[in-house]
Amino acid sequence: MSDDPETARQIAELARDTRPLLVLDVDDVILEFIRPFPKFLQSQGYSLRLDSFRLTGNVTEIGSGSIAEKETVSALLAAFFAAQAEWQTVTAGAAEALETFAPDAEIVLLTAMPHRHRDARRAHLDRLGLHYPLLTTEMAKGPAIKVLRGATERPVAFVDDMPHNLASARQSVADAHLFHLMADNSLRRLLPPPDDGVFVVEDWPDATPRIAEALRL
Repeated sequence: MSDDPETARQIAELARDTRPLLVLDVDDVILEFIRPFPKFLQSQGYSLRLDSFRLTGNVTEIGSGSIAEKETVSALLAAFFAAQAEWQTVTAGAAEALETFAPDAEIVLLTAMPHRHRDARRAHLDRLGLHYPLLTTEMAKGPAIKVLRGATERPVAFVDDMPHNLASARQSVADAHLFHLMADNSLRRLLPPPDDGVFVVEDWPDATPRIAEALRL
């Protein structure tokens, strides 16, 4: 089962499906995050610099210039997710790509966020016309993907912007097809090179045919 009991409960609610499985991260894969988040921070009196690929240590108070503590960053992130409908839009090409895959693949959105934000995210995705199943997890994504696949040998593709999530998927589902997609490719400079077997894609138009081939669609 998934390492996260709540994620396992959410998976158990899904209908059984034997089609090829496409699992997608949400932030900076389906919905914009790194572009609207600094604007949200500014509205709260903070700014974001990107000296490293993390939030803690890169958020500063505009008035004093002091670096925000981890607890403050967590509170700001929670406030952003609570107000996500006001800030987050669909990543270019994502909706069209999912429409292409939907008839022939099981599409599941797997987002790493506190479970308490699931209802807000579900409502926002629905307003955007993205009615695909949504799972939240507060632990590693790999075990959840393994459960989603089930006992069949159906092909699996997983798209995420975080290298550690892709590594977790590889550990749990060794033959999964892994794709690294970032809404803002300029941030790749802050990351180490991807692991072997991870396909780096520039955007959704680049990713779509590659995913289709991986899932044999």
